[in-house]
Formats: sequence, C-alpha cells, structure tokens
Amino acid sequence: MTWAIYAALSAFFASLVAIFGKIGIKGVNSNLAVAVRTVIIVFFAWAIVLAEGVTHQLKTWSKHTWVFIALSALATGLSWLFYYRALQLGEASRVAPVDKLSVALTIILAFIFLGEQPTYGNVIGGILVVAGVMVTVFVK
Repeated sequence: MTWAIYAALSAFFASLVAIFGKIGIKGVNSNLAVAVRTVIIVFFAWAIVLAEGVTHQLKTWSKHTWVFIALSALATGLSWLFYYRALQLGEASRVAPVDKLSVALTIILAFIFLGEQPTYGNVIGGILVVAGVMVTVFVK
C-alpha cells in the first residue's frame, strides 16, 4: 500500500476517535479517560509489534531516535489530554476541525525544521485548512 492509503485510513480512524471519544467521556474525567485509552493503545501496539517479531530492533536504536520518539510521545500525550478536554466542553463537529489546524502547523514546521520544500499544493492546502477551521469556528 502507498503512503496515501495509510494516510486515508489514519484520517478515517481519527474521525472515529472524535465520535467514540465524545460519546465515551460523557460524565467522566477527561484525563482519566485519556489514561485508560492510553493503556489500551499500549497493549494493542505491543500485540502488533510482538506479532511482527521486531522487538529485537530496539537494540539498534540510537540515543537520537530514543529522544525524538520520547518527545513525540510527550507531544501525543499532551495533544490527547487537550483534545479530550476540548471534546468534553465542545461539540465534536467543531473541536475536530480546530484540532486539524495541526495540518497547517505541520506544513509550516516541516519547512522550518525538516527542510521540506514548499509546493503550491501544500501551501494552498494549508491555507484552505485554516480557512475551513475559521468557517467552522466563527460561522454559525
């Protein structure tokens, strides 16, 4: 499969995160919900890794890899905590699009930190994402 198919599957399942999360956090502490969700994800991810038989690769990871995977994990955790709290306080149909501002931010950060070259497609796409979020938030 190509990266685009995996990205489309990611988008589909990410949409279910908002719907299932909004239903699931009704009347419960959002941080506790994230903690339970995280434990389930840990078991799920490790089951896949163990089934693939790739745990031996951990020995080959550099300190650089460990640091940036850890930073990514911390960013994920903070994102989830804020996302679930936002879902608890707001409508999923408005929270999820605002969360997708990460698309535009990622485009900008990829130019700055990863040295990726801007294209008309990703610049215009990023602008359209921001415009779509503004419409979602400010137009009733």
